[in-house]
Amino acid sequence: MKIIARNKKALFDYSIIERFEAGIVLKGSEVVALRAGRANLKDSFVRIIKNEIFLLNSHISLLHTTHSFYKHEERGARKLLMHRKQIDKLLGKVSIEGYTIVALDLYFNTKNKVKATLALAKGKNLHDKRETLKKKQADLEARAAMKNYK
Repeated sequence: MKIIARNKKALFDYSIIERFEAGIVLKGSEVVALRAGRANLKDSFVRIIKNEIFLLNSHISLLHTTHSFYKHEERGARKLLMHRKQIDKLLGKVSIEGYTIVALDLYFNTKNKVKATLALAKGKNLHDKRETLKKKQADLEARAAMKNYK
């Protein structure tokens, strides 16, 4: 499994409830750009439109070698492939309980297919974010102390 892009900001801004795997419908030029590592999920989000799920605002850069006929939209909507039951479950959670769906990462699986890891998430408050930073700092200091102890 080769990770192409990771959304670190989502892990900081949201508390993850449940993770899902989804396939992505891509053009050939997009796959080539992903193989070159030209993807960014920083401001991306997921929406359910007419019972179909889409990844919006994800950035896949163009390669300079791509012919003008085959060029894709860099920030276009990309359809995600999931089972109907999973989409219905996500739709129910998002519409009723105030959760959101975020993309955590893009990767190539063992069959060289591009997959996305999605998460059902709930937004963190400011004090939750501060608590996360304190915990991360404490873990870092503990690791440094253990390293120096040996």
